[in-house]
Amino acid sequence: MTNDMQQSDTTRTTVRRTRRAITVGAGAAGALLLWVVNDPWAGVDLAVRQGDTTQHIGPAAVVVAALVAGLAAWGLLALLERTVRRPARAFRIIALIVLVLSLIGPLGSGGGISSRLVLLGMHLTVGIALIIGLPGRRNC
Repeated sequence: MTNDMQQSDTTRTTVRRTRRAITVGAGAAGALLLWVVNDPWAGVDLAVRQGDTTQHIGPAAVVVAALVAGLAAWGLLALLERTVRRPARAFRIIALIVLVLSLIGPLGSGGGISSRLVLLGMHLTVGIALIIGLPGRRNC
């Protein structure tokens, strides 16, 4: 392999990693934006009930959860790229199933309808950003 080819591969890898990092960050930023618009401004108390306790959902929890989901999705895609013939397709199928399953949480959270809708919006915002953005258009 010539030096130009190695440099081209390195550039492609850097661009792909940067795009994926931006996608993960954008998903987290989108979820945080929903929190900002709805919790402090609209007065929607984002909370979930777990048994007898109610847990308020703050901005740190929103960002951490979105980043953890994004990094896990990125890891899954990287694994699929090494092991399956059509990694983007497999990723999107798996990620869509995980997104649908994740919606059970907000639906069963026991909070008010406004809280549930905002939480559903956050899940969908992060999930859709990752499903569309991580594999990119070229890997379909």
